[in-house]
This record gives sequence, structure tokens and C-alpha cells, in this order.
Amino acid sequence: MRVFSGKARSASRAFFFSWLFAIAVLTLSGTGAIAQSGDPKRGEYFAGAAGCLGCHTEAKKDATPFAGGRQLKSPFGNFYGPNITPHPTQGIGAWSESDFIRAMREGRRPDGANYFPAFPYTAFTRIADADLRDIWAYLRTLPPSDQASRPHELPFPFNLRFAVWFWKLLNFSDGVLPPNPAASPAVNRGAYLVEALGHCAECHTPRDFLGGLKTGSGYAGANPGPGGGKIPNITPSGLAKWSDGDLKEFFGSGMTPDGDFAGGEMAEVIRNSTSKLTAEDLTAIIAYLRSLKPQ
Repeated sequence: MRVFSGKARSASRAFFFSWLFAIAVLTLSGTGAIAQSGDPKRGEYFAGAAGCLGCHTEAKKDATPFAGGRQLKSPFGNFYGPNITPHPTQGIGAWSESDFIRAMREGRRPDGANYFPAFPYTAFTRIADADLRDIWAYLRTLPPSDQASRPHELPFPFNLRFAVWFWKLLNFSDGVLPPNPAASPAVNRGAYLVEALGHCAECHTPRDFLGGLKTGSGYAGANPGPGGGKIPNITPSGLAKWSDGDLKEFFGSGMTPDGDFAGGEMAEVIRNSTSKLTAEDLTAIIAYLRSLKPQ
């Protein structure tokens, strides 16, 4: 006796293989075999623009990239950049993409505790969601390192993590950087690179006694800046003697108009960040710096 017609058997086979395909997709997605939502190649570019390598790589010749250990001296104690490789215990391998975006957008750890603001989430909160996903996808491609993150060296009361909540009330507002409708596309792109990804204000803006940025003196320079050195004014008054060509040369090679070269932290920023940017993005950064209020 014929139980199924030819059409019924074909329909059954189609359903069976569709069911197998659905199971395979769900299985592979659980093991990470399905492509991630972000673009690692774009993420590498944005991670370079954000200077991730410098803060998260120890300052020694044979240091493992992104494995942590870089010291940041401050009036509040010594901070150390953590391991952000995909190692499951020593790095951020056990994090989800949402954990990463929360850290960058809100300055909070996966357990909900606040990060100290030595991690510049006051700037990174302004990065677009798509770009954050790309950075995350890039970090997932890094070789895992089992190097343990070094604990911060902070005296009382600056070691009280819950106190950061009060600091945030005064100095932190989360959210993506909105475009300025009165500015050109180049200036808006430059603002995004300087204010969000490049977090340039963290070094080039003076701070109050609590470590908050004096936004009324934005980019007027700082003395002392991070690491104790003097950081220059990069508003139009500070750059009055620099042509656009001078600035492009400086961001590319580190050479100043008088033939000297950048040193210290800025040399590293140029080597790992600005020298990797496209000519279009460098032009945008310069356009934005020219648009700032002179200080």
C-alpha cells in the first residue's frame, strides 16, 4: 500500500533537510563558528585610532601586545592597563559582546562594578555601536595571553571603587557623540576621531582636584599631564604657527616644523595610532582642531 504520494515524499524530505540545517546553524552559533556581528578588519583600524595597544601593552621590548601591564602614573596612584586578549581567565575571553559594550559605554565591569576613570570611558562612551562591535570582533582575533593583569596601586581613599559612583555623577555622561548640524562632514568626522576614539582630551585638557576634565579649558594643555610631563595646547592659538602640512607631517612621522621629533607618550601615539590613519581622517582631525575655541 502506498502511504505517501511522490509530492508528499518530496515535501517530507525538504522538511527533514531544513530541520537538519536549522539544527546545524544553532549548534555552530553556540560554538562561535558563525561569523561575528562585527568586522575585525574595521575593528583593527578603530582600535588603532583609540590607542588600545599603548595602554594595554607593557612598556618593554618583548611585551605581548594587549596582554596588559602598562603603568599610568597619576596623582591618585599607579594604574595598570589590564589584559584584553581573549584568554578565558586572565583576559576578556569569558566576556560577551554586551559586556564589552557596557564597559566602553558605561564604564562598568561585567559584574556591574565601576571602572576607575583611568580607563577613558568618558570618551569611549561616545563611540558608535557599530564601531564598538567591530573593535570587539578584532579583539576576539588576538592570540590569548595568560599574563595576569597587574593590580592598581592606589592609596586610601582612592582605592574605594564604590566612590567612583559619585565621581561619575560629576564627570560622566554616557551616550554616542551627536553630529553638529552646523559643522561640515570633515569637522564632524574629526570631532568623532578626537573626542571619542582618540580621547585626546584625556591628555590635552587640564583637570580639577578630583581628576575631572576642566571642559571650559578644553585642549588648552595640561601641566602636569599623564606621566608627569607638560602637555601642549592644541587649540588654534596653540597651533597658530603650524600649517596643515606641518600637522600632517607630525601625525605621520612625529617631526615638528623645526625638525625635532615627538617623544614620550606622543611618540607612541603617532607610531601606533595617527600614523595608521587615512589621509582623509588626518585632514578631518586637523579641520576639527582648527574649529576649537582658542585657549
